[in-house]
Amino acid sequence: MKKLLFAAALVGASTLGAYAQTATAPATDGDTPAVATPDSKNATAPVEGANSFTEDQARERIVEAGYADVAGLKLDDKGVWRGTAMKDGKTVNVALDYQGNIVAN
Repeated sequence: MKKLLFAAALVGASTLGAYAQTATAPATDGDTPAVATPDSKNATAPVEGANSFTEDQARERIVEAGYADVAGLKLDDKGVWRGTAMKDGKTVNVALDYQGNIVAN
């Protein structure tokens, strides 16, 4: 009798696990990269979200992208690092989102 109850509980638990795997929707549509790469950039950048870059890491990524004299970096309420930098002899506003996308205007 104990074996029968144990087997029934095991079957019920495995069914619940299968349901949990199929019941959740994917977090993204699969078209948006989680992290920007030199070859790809999110078209909707800067993307709002929880940003884990420190100020020094944000500055480093912006400099590596070809900007100089990065100044005034502040993390805004949408999770985007914003500041100013020099590029091609002009001062531009720069933004770095949590995906690593850098946008200048």
